[in-house]
Order: sequence, then structure tokens, then C-alpha cells
Amino acid sequence: MTSPIVAVIGGGQLARMMTPAATALGITLRVLVESDEASAAAPAHETVVGLPTDPDAVARLLAAPRPEVVTWEHEHIPAEVFDACEAAGVPARPGLGALRYAQDKIAMRQRMDELGLPSPDWHAALGDEDVDRFLASHGGEAILKTARGGYDGKGVRVIRSVADAHDWIAAEAAGGPRLLLEAKVPFTRELAVQVARRPSGEMRTWPVVESIQRDGVCSEVTAPAPGLAPERAEEAAAIARTIAESLDVTGVLAVELFETVDGLLINELAMRPHNSGHWTIDGAVTSQFEQHLRAVLDLPLGETAASAPWTVLGGARTDLPGALADLDDPGARVHLYGKGVRPGRKVGHVTVVGREREETYARAVRSAAIVRDGGAA
Repeated sequence: MTSPIVAVIGGGQLARMMTPAATALGITLRVLVESDEASAAAPAHETVVGLPTDPDAVARLLAAPRPEVVTWEHEHIPAEVFDACEAAGVPARPGLGALRYAQDKIAMRQRMDELGLPSPDWHAALGDEDVDRFLASHGGEAILKTARGGYDGKGVRVIRSVADAHDWIAAEAAGGPRLLLEAKVPFTRELAVQVARRPSGEMRTWPVVESIQRDGVCSEVTAPAPGLAPERAEEAAAIARTIAESLDVTGVLAVELFETVDGLLINELAMRPHNSGHWTIDGAVTSQFEQHLRAVLDLPLGETAASAPWTVLGGARTDLPGALADLDDPGARVHLYGKGVRPGRKVGHVTVVGREREETYARAVRSAAIVRDGGAA
């Protein structure tokens, strides 16, 4: 019996971290990588070099022996790729009907409103008057986002006047991405919840986590979210399940949330493994990467319970392999992404699990500092 082939579009760290899970499940991972230097290029079982905008590269990804399914490690997938999958008879999971709500923030906000799910106040910005009016009704401050193309803090800015938005408004008028205005939420902290769903409808959620963002990049994750009331955790899980089922999501869905004094508000959606779920590699019975593969292949989903009382993840922004020799915590698990170094870029993470939250957090912060800076925090 030949092993099933799962084709993945995108050669970043998420595809890289799918590879060990695929190997353990006897799955061949065929990855469309941007270049031979891409993060996933070395560990993937099979690679096709090219971009999703290149029809020839996509055709090679779908060529015989034909994959069982095509999935993604980022949302920036052209509609033509879905046409190619359909023509080749290969299911695309998640499908375009679901993925569009992760690709387009305005479409996402509209759909969340239709579902009666909690979101910040928002408005599609069509020009100076829209911006002026929104600022005036929201205390003179707002969040401006590009509806498409933003990630890791890109395509997002805080504005306090029309002048702060002029360049993006001009770009929109010239055919650039549409703009979304959102109220600046006075949140107490950021949370994230992940759910996996397979085509047959089975769903499983992981514990809700607390995340800390620095410069738009996920820097720390604590699982489970400290001090989160059980009813609030269930509310978050219910939001994720409603979105997954209503949008017909297949695979892993991550829902980023703001916790406020009045309740939860939906921030962003990601229909793929997500930074907030990296802790599951070392801290849960089934990692998000294994679960995503199970889900897109319509296999029974794995248990999502935490395997330790506390898991803390810290990001590493500088690839210093020599610093690993200085890592003095044998329980710290280091995951490097195979990326080149540049300022502000996260190139790995460190995970620590433990029985006491404060001790586990301190160990994770210290270990991440060693990998990041070559010395203790």
C-alpha cells in the first residue's frame, strides 16, 4: 500500500513543522516551495519549486502520483489554484468558500456579524469622510487595516487623523487593497483558540491560550490561559466551533480574540496551523500539525488535551546555533525554522512544560533569551 500524498502550498515554517507529523503518520508531504532555500525545502519529502501564481508549478504539484488532497500553510492562494485542483480531481482543503474569510478582513467582519458573533465596531473605509466620521465616533483613534495581504503586524496601523491614512487611501483609490476601520479595543489580554474539523463534521478544540504580541509578531504563549474562567473558555471554544461549522472549514482554524471587561471580541482568523498553536508540539497529546493532516485527509481526529499542566512558548528572533551549547535547561525544547536572519524576524521558538506556572514561565523566558541573545534574560 502506497502512502497518501498531501500537497502543501507554501514553503515556510508551518509546512516545515508538518513534516515530522506526516512522517509519523506514514504520509508523504509534497510541498510547493518558493525556492530551494525555503524553510520547508530541506525536510519535506518531496518539493516542487515555484509560486502559487505559476500555473506550471501548480500543475507539477498536482501531477501523478496524484496527491490525496491539497492544503495551505498561508492564506495568499489565488482563486486559479482552486480551479486547477478541481480540474485535476484533487480536493482543496480548506476550500475557497471558507478561505476567503481568512483572505479578506471585510468579508470576515461581514460574516461574523451575520453569525451574530462578537466583533469590534468596524466600517469599510472608502475615503477621507469615512475615516473622519469613524474617528469622531470612536474617541479620535482607530485601527486601519488593509483588507487583504496583511500578516504579522503588516497592513495594520493606529490612526488618529485622516493624514495618518492618506497614503493607504490613495493606494486604495488607485486599485490597491480595500481598507477596514476598526475600533481600538481596550482589551485586558489577547487569547487564541484552535479547533480542527474534518469533512465528516468531527471537531476538536485545544485549550484556550493567552498570547503576547510584540511588533505584530506572536512572542509568548501560555497554555492554558492563566486565570481564565471556565465559562469564558467555553465561550471561546463555542465561537471557534460555530465559525468552523458555519464556514465549512476543513483543517485547523485559529481564532484570535480580545478579552475585555465586557467579554470576548474576535480579532483575526487563520485557517491553517498558527503561531499560537506551536505549544501543542510539546504540550498537547496531538499537535496542531498532526491534527491538520488528519483533518484534511478526513481521518479520525486525535485527542487535544494538554499533556502537562502548563506550557509556555517563547519566540526566538536571532538564529544563534552556538547559543544552543549554552542552553542549560534540559527540559527546554528548541525549534528553529531554517530561516535567514533579519531584524525583527522570528526564526524559532522555545517550549517549556511544567507543573507550576511561574516556574515554567521563568524557564521559558530564560531559555528563549539564551537562544535569542546568546545569554540569560
